Amino acid sequence: MQDGTLLAAVDLGSNSFRLEIGRVEHGHIHRIEYLKETVRQGAGLDAERNLTPDAMQRGWDCLARFAERLAGFKRHHVRAVATQTLREARNREEFLRRGSQILGFPIDVVSGPEEARLIYQGVTRLLPQSDERRLVADIGGRSTELIVGQQFTPGAVASFRVGSVSWSARYFPNGALTPRAFQDAEIAAGAVLDEAAQTFRNELWDVAYGSSGTIGAVGSILAAAGWEEGHITREGLEWLHAELLRARHVDRVRLPGLKDERRPVIGGGLSIVRALFALLGIDRMTVAQGALRQGALYDLLEREQPDTDLRASTVRALMQRFAVDEGHAGRVAQLAVRLFTEAAAPGGERAARKLDWAARLHEIGCRISHDDYHRHGAYILDHTDAAGFALPELHALSLLVLGHRGKPRKLEADLDDPVLALQLMCLRTAVALCHARREPDVQGLTLRLEGHRCTVHSRPGWAAAFPQSAHLLREEAQAWQKTPWEYIVEPT
Repeated sequence: MQDGTLLAAVDLGSNSFRLEIGRVEHGHIHRIEYLKETVRQGAGLDAERNLTPDAMQRGWDCLARFAERLAGFKRHHVRAVATQTLREARNREEFLRRGSQILGFPIDVVSGPEEARLIYQGVTRLLPQSDERRLVADIGGRSTELIVGQQFTPGAVASFRVGSVSWSARYFPNGALTPRAFQDAEIAAGAVLDEAAQTFRNELWDVAYGSSGTIGAVGSILAAAGWEEGHITREGLEWLHAELLRARHVDRVRLPGLKDERRPVIGGGLSIVRALFALLGIDRMTVAQGALRQGALYDLLEREQPDTDLRASTVRALMQRFAVDEGHAGRVAQLAVRLFTEAAAPGGERAARKLDWAARLHEIGCRISHDDYHRHGAYILDHTDAAGFALPELHALSLLVLGHRGKPRKLEADLDDPVLALQLMCLRTAVALCHARREPDVQGLTLRLEGHRCTVHSRPGWAAAFPQSAHLLREEAQAWQKTPWEYIVEPT
């Protein structure tokens, strides 16, 4: 990516929405603008886990303001990432559909482990180079992420459903700061985080870092009170706990360094920090500058280069994990991408890359069963944690894996997308031509798309020389009937 390119990341957190814009300079990203709005969307989930109309409107209004600043940005230079609240919300598709339209860019919901990975990237990119083993903790509005790693490589990652907004609503519902409320909140947080005790035990890391919202707020309060700036200690937490108990109610808390929008959730946030320190044996935590949004920016930078795109490594790992026949998958992928590249409009490189991944994973379900393996494969992709991928990206791959076999009309609701339809045609054609599981003779074979009509043309004598391949292509033409698309084989 050229120096001077502007990249933007939008973090749709449970408590706040953030926009960060950075400029690429010699492989690094330097901030040029940062906007933050307290939306508190996580507090807008009702008893049925639906976002209330007011919560959705607050989010949409914020995205409209961000959209004005992002006008003119290229689509692949902006990454919008949604986290725990939208992972939980049953009506998230309604919010995401309109929110993406308002923002002008797609909003990706990421899994908890993927959120953790992005947080780790954001934190470590803004730290000095070091071989120290790092623990990174991020306490958000409705989830807490923990990561251990070294340099830019995360080891263990985990996400837990405990956050400052949800814990404040549950244990400090009226704002009262009582010893019993803190005790109950800390015990409950410890119970949720208990499974982290072994994976993130203190002998596995050298330095603990805290990222973003709650930890940043606690660090600011302690620094303003004269404690060591940029660090949180057990003694400092005890002091802050005593100050909140002395105030007795969030409305009476008057502490330098505590912002007004953070006051209603400080009780729940502090409870989780104290529980985390006790559980993992943390004595001192450094407040980090990086966070999820910086991780998303560097992820954009890496995605621009196929050799640094983490998603490609993840695909290879999935192939190995599920014992995919790599030779056959590679042949199918190479042919499918060739057909797509020749037929697609200019600028389809990203769609071709995703087609390549789907082709390499099209037999991933065979490890479970050869019967309906395409359905097993689609299920795996819809329910796996895959580093580098957002949930919508995995679902797009699962659609191609599901659709590569059987009647394509089962994807009728998705075939309105001409890019997906062409990807699927090319994948199904490649699978048919590679049926013998060896390199097919496809010299002179072309695939063209005009409107909703796809035409596959072969050289004279090809059908007679390869009757089974020709038969499978004629069956493919039959399969596309009763869909909005026409698949023609010439000569027949």
